[in-house]
Amino acid sequence: MLTRLFTPLRIGPTELKNRIVSTGHDTVMIADGLVTDQLVAYQAARAAGGAGLIVLQVGGVHESARYTSHALMAHTDECIPGYRRLADVGHEHGSLVYAQLFHGGREVMESADGSLGVSYAASAVPNERFRVFPRAMEIGLVREVIEGFGAAAQRLQAAGLDGVEIVASHGYLPAQFLGPDTNLRADEYGGSFENRLRFLREVLETVRRRTGGEMAVGVRISIGEDGPDGLTADDALEALATLDGAGLLDYVSVTRGSSASLAGSDHIVPTMAREPGYTTPLSARVKRRVSVPVIVAGRINQPQDAELVLERGEADAIGMTRALICDPEMPNLAAREEFDSIRACIGCNQACIGHFHAGYPISCIQRPETGRELLYDLKVPAREPREVMVVGGGPGGLKAAVVAAQRGHRVTVYEAGRRVGGQVLLAERLPGRAEFGGAVTNLVNEAARSNVKIATGVRVDAAFVAEQAPDAVVIATGAQPYRPKFEFTDDAVVLEAWDVIQGEVPPPGPVLVADWRGDWVGIGTATMLAERGRRVTLATIGYQAGELLQQYTRDEMLKQMLMAGVTVAPLTRLYGADDDTAYLQHVLTDEPVLVEGISAVVLAQGQAPDTTLADELAALPADRRPETHAVGDCVAPRTVEEAILEGMRVGHAL
Repeated sequence: MLTRLFTPLRIGPTELKNRIVSTGHDTVMIADGLVTDQLVAYQAARAAGGAGLIVLQVGGVHESARYTSHALMAHTDECIPGYRRLADVGHEHGSLVYAQLFHGGREVMESADGSLGVSYAASAVPNERFRVFPRAMEIGLVREVIEGFGAAAQRLQAAGLDGVEIVASHGYLPAQFLGPDTNLRADEYGGSFENRLRFLREVLETVRRRTGGEMAVGVRISIGEDGPDGLTADDALEALATLDGAGLLDYVSVTRGSSASLAGSDHIVPTMAREPGYTTPLSARVKRRVSVPVIVAGRINQPQDAELVLERGEADAIGMTRALICDPEMPNLAAREEFDSIRACIGCNQACIGHFHAGYPISCIQRPETGRELLYDLKVPAREPREVMVVGGGPGGLKAAVVAAQRGHRVTVYEAGRRVGGQVLLAERLPGRAEFGGAVTNLVNEAARSNVKIATGVRVDAAFVAEQAPDAVVIATGAQPYRPKFEFTDDAVVLEAWDVIQGEVPPPGPVLVADWRGDWVGIGTATMLAERGRRVTLATIGYQAGELLQQYTRDEMLKQMLMAGVTVAPLTRLYGADDDTAYLQHVLTDEPVLVEGISAVVLAQGQAPDTTLADELAALPADRRPETHAVGDCVAPRTVEEAILEGMRVGHAL
């Protein structure tokens, strides 16, 4: 029984129906700084799914807070109607709705037209990650921004929101004022701890004055920023104790890290390399210093884990943002104790923060309906149930099967191998990537609940299709390793990365991994071999290993690879090999690069689509050719995200 997770919680003048929180996160569902229909539909799904509290993404409180071209802004009355729509959809389902109030200070990522704008911070201390050199705020601007927080809160109150959260986390402006290494001011906002706290204190005082005590007012803060000039945990804790003692806080939202450094930013959306709930010792420290409720976020993706955090008294409510991105129905399912029906987040970061970093609306590789609620959230029943054959049990085929079956079709998946899962079965074998296998576990469970039949060990050809006579065929036959025309001598030992991942062992001695794609295959295989005691050189055509991976995932994999002792040869392509030497070519200068003394070359050269069945069916006469659809790598080799997305689309189209 999740007795604690589904107990109401009082925060200031508001009461949460349960302790599950969707914490503030950018969605890239904004137009001209304002709320869109897409954002309303996105948040409505979380509210309908049973979240107790939805904290909206950051709202800029001043024109200088516009940190991206898709920032939500709360600095003019124009924002009120959009925020009111968000409040209404939350309240319709019994969810409280708070909003984050934000100024990033030196954190400016981009502008609307691509030019570099001016960033304003407590002091002229540069940002390491984005390499922005800010301008120190004049005293007039400081006071203008403080009043901007209060005015924005008043607008959100008029819009019907229940609370506001001051973002002092991840090295943003309030933290820049509070930190001694980012605040070099000599006026009343700098110097002593009391002066450095003055900015945040006055922000909270102004917000409370402008809202009259009728909204919950909290602060989000990093307990340790993990950066070279970041706010320390001790200073953050002392600030919270002081503000709580002054009666300025209704709650504290705890996180870790800073957006200003690479290592610090990896905590913003921690990957599967981090233990679930790894930040809870920090929230426990906060609870010992403050008298108000504490929310914690940090890789807590299962309701049972959330219950344990509450049971241990480490927090009062749990931020489960990616869990809700992956499965908005998680709270309702957990309340009914239907735990096996919950689609668990695997911490891959591909379509959530990965989309944000690329400037696209966020989604989820496992649930591509997320962010596309207006198009796909409702599964329209099929007008006439049909027999559907899905060939290939990878993620794309399984998703197509699930969606088609949910719409009423009779679906059978045929998989040539002994297990369904496709390349996910490879990815889960790599160091630090075991949780990736959850993507297939979740899909298999969904298939079972949707009455999808799965037949393994069956290789399908055109004759088999004709024998079964389905109404429609979904081809999801995937891809196979691609091998370009290299010059290998007969005594060169050449292996495929897929085979090494599955257990094939290169001869004793140093190994070269030749990586073309720059994804998880090359870096993961190199790390696996190095952790088994091999000397490994990773030759990649990119500037760095893992170049196509989302930054936080890449950082974790790079760290693990470097700690394992892998040597990286960037900007090199493989040309050929003999028994003990790999011959490379620099991709910019065409100069030869030799790696000598190796025992084997392992190829990670991407994949080629398996179009065998598609070609056979296309060659049939029109009157014998079944309705066919293709998804995933057999169309063009990409990632699991595209495979599942295409599977969903085909499932809706059948």
